[in-house]
Amino acid sequence: MSIEKTGLRKGLPNYGDAGFSLFLRKAFIKAMGYSDAALDRPIIGITNTFSGFNACHRNVPDLIEAIKRGVMLSGGLPIEFPIISMHETFSHPTSMFLRNLMSMDAEEMIRAQPMDAVVLIGGCDKTVPALLMGAASADVPAILTVTGPMITGSHKGERLGACTDCRRLWGQHRAGAIDETEIEDISGKLAPGPGTCMVMGTASTMALVAEAMGMMLPGGAAIPAVHADRLRHAEATGERAVAIAREKLRPSSIMNEKSMRNAMRVLQAVGGSTNGVVHLAAIAGRLGFDLDLEEFDSMGAQIPILVDLKPSGTGYMEDLHKAGGLNTVLRNMRHLLETDALTITGRTLGDEIDMTDPGWSQQVVRPIDNPIHQGGGIRVLSGNLAPSGALIKQAAATPALLKHRGRAVVFTSLEDMANRLDAPDLDVTADDVLVLQNAGPKGAPGMPEAGYIPVPRKLAAAGVKDMVRISDARMSGTAFGSIVLHISPEAAEGGPLGLVRDGDMIELDVAAGSLTLDVPEAELAARRAQWHPPHATPERGYNRLYFEQVLQAEYGVDFDFLRKHPFNRTST
Repeated sequence: MSIEKTGLRKGLPNYGDAGFSLFLRKAFIKAMGYSDAALDRPIIGITNTFSGFNACHRNVPDLIEAIKRGVMLSGGLPIEFPIISMHETFSHPTSMFLRNLMSMDAEEMIRAQPMDAVVLIGGCDKTVPALLMGAASADVPAILTVTGPMITGSHKGERLGACTDCRRLWGQHRAGAIDETEIEDISGKLAPGPGTCMVMGTASTMALVAEAMGMMLPGGAAIPAVHADRLRHAEATGERAVAIAREKLRPSSIMNEKSMRNAMRVLQAVGGSTNGVVHLAAIAGRLGFDLDLEEFDSMGAQIPILVDLKPSGTGYMEDLHKAGGLNTVLRNMRHLLETDALTITGRTLGDEIDMTDPGWSQQVVRPIDNPIHQGGGIRVLSGNLAPSGALIKQAAATPALLKHRGRAVVFTSLEDMANRLDAPDLDVTADDVLVLQNAGPKGAPGMPEAGYIPVPRKLAAAGVKDMVRISDARMSGTAFGSIVLHISPEAAEGGPLGLVRDGDMIELDVAAGSLTLDVPEAELAARRAQWHPPHATPERGYNRLYFEQVLQAEYGVDFDFLRKHPFNRTST
């Protein structure tokens, strides 16, 4: 009968002599100054995602110290280790291109190094899903905490926050309403401290859905990065990490189809980012099932937006924290949740809701019978232009454009868009549909947040604020507008989006869930016969691995071989 290996005895290197492997490991870890008494404790790994390029993670060193304190108070030995850190604006070509690499880093380092549990520190957009994807695959006891949202800034008495206000004010600059001097001044006020974007962008969305999924201690998603509560939550996370190590509470016991449905419901209720759908799909694939987009769409019909945060509303994450955080949202939609889902506390989601404060008068989280927006934040679209689906954040769109028919103005690539969008002679009107091709997972590559196609300069200067825009790209959760995203299959994979030509008529009907290209099938067949991929497969490195393995949006843009059940499993 084999004895389960824990602590330093886990995952010994293969020298052909296990006793020697352990002896050598102890010799080198003692060079770090540890005593035998310390090394006999449960080992809790802590992912250090600090980087000088990542302002969202500026407070990670402080969080690590608080986590270590919690671990030691509970009798564990905390050991931090470095891991890839990504920031949205410091990741070329995109952070989505690198998300799977970070997930692989997390998975392999958790598996390779001796730890009885691991604390995952996420923050900026893609880091939370990457860590959860890696933890799901490694299936070592794991608990998540986040860096927390920034506090808001101010400009001329107006409250500001990254990055919905970044886009709004940059649009005014493009239209000529804000000059170069003022926009430069504004750039120093949009992100006034450490932490993630303080609106309902992707970082806020993923923090909230991770808490709803049960992988984070209650209350952690909305605490501002600079608050003392953030450190206290980190300490409690360290304490709980020791407990889950002893209980052997693995991610597979918490992240499952039931908790994923709760995450999807919360995503709709908070007016979350469309990126959240892609990330949840990737996590689901690591767990062994596929995200049901039809089910997600039907949830939107039942669940209105309850949270008054930009870009769907007016507030910021610190307002949600003051209103009670996610607990207030969960309490208001309790009857719609699967309350028997297990959480990282060892209790059910229903138990956690029942244990929270009964609430107080506030205007940030609405009751379900008086929502911010009726009909769900995100709608799934289909049709001959999106056979495998597309998304629109209907709550952030112009209502009058949710049913629209217009002429296509096509940009064949990001470079083509950059070269022609603001040309004075661009043949475009406010009633047209802007189409961006080859900006999907392979086309760009990396599925950039380019779906927020700017309104052409000459139309913006004339006062046009919004147009229907469609692409196989993503957009930031902080963005707003009548924008169709994640069209699948992407143009670079031969999807119908790549067959659209200038002047084609496109019809969007969000209520009907449809996106239609009004071109005869015979003409599309002729165009398809002339189509060819825009890129050759890269020759080497991660770039080649990415192109060979990346899946489409409905499967989370994950790598096929990283899924629990790959589509193209090689036979031996």
